[in-house]
Amino acid sequence: MSDERANLLRYLRSQREHVLGALEALDEEALRRPVLPSGWTCLALVSHLTYDDERFWFRGVIGQDPEVIAAVERREPGGWQLDAGLGAEEVFARYRAEAALADAVLSECDLDAAPVWWPEYVFGEWRLDSVRQIVLHHITETATHAGHLDVVRELIDGAQWIVQD
Repeated sequence: MSDERANLLRYLRSQREHVLGALEALDEEALRRPVLPSGWTCLALVSHLTYDDERFWFRGVIGQDPEVIAAVERREPGGWQLDAGLGAEEVFARYRAEAALADAVLSECDLDAAPVWWPEYVFGEWRLDSVRQIVLHHITETATHAGHLDVVRELIDGAQWIVQD
């Protein structure tokens, strides 16, 4: 594995750990409670990262997985639409599993390669031109959502992921 690929994976994994770590020890009620006016919940955000980010970008756009492409083309509800009967541990397990699948795709592809599948009907004119750009976009997306979870967690119970004196 190249140093660059190893570094990208390390940063991505660190942000994923941040997402899950920010929610550690919260009970089901807190994980399902909307805290911000927009109404999303912590579990819905993890589900969004699972399906709309990890699954979409790595297995869909880079890996051209027919199952993922078919789901997008059928316009199935995105990750924000969380099944009410799904427990928190299952949501977290799905996130970890999809992240592992994404890592497998990333470990096999050329960082300079163009995306294999690009749904123009989703993005219009906007485009990422290489796997490297997709990975950097995904790291940014995951880090951004980790920050959202930091804020919501502090509002829920005052806990903070990283405290610097």
